[in-house]
Amino acid sequence: QVQLVEFGGGLVQNGGSLRLSCAESGRTFSTLVMQWFRQAPGKEREIVAGITQSGSTAYYSDSVKGRFTITRDNAKNTVYLQMTSLKPEDTAVYYCHTYYDQDFWGQGTQVTVSS
Repeated sequence: QVQLVEFGGGLVQNGGSLRLSCAESGRTFSTLVMQWFRQAPGKEREIVAGITQSGSTAYYSDSVKGRFTITRDNAKNTVYLQMTSLKPEDTAVYYCHTYYDQDFWGQGTQVTVSS
């Protein structure tokens, strides 16, 4: 069973930074591709970034490329999303996601960027 718990959301000013963490409680983390999604009010959930099992490859949506960095620490069963140069349009609930026979989602963490 895969369980994902996110940490690190909050309120930040335009141009600020935040780091999100997502911890996986099972023993399969190093075998999982990990992703971050976000969902803004009234909008569909969208992928933000993803990282392969070893961490050797990362990919980003165009809207965050150059500002966000996804990394992982397999020894800590944790994936991170470092967010810099935050904009009000980054305001959303951010979710950690993986797939292991089925989709698994964290509970979400709110990120609010004030203008």
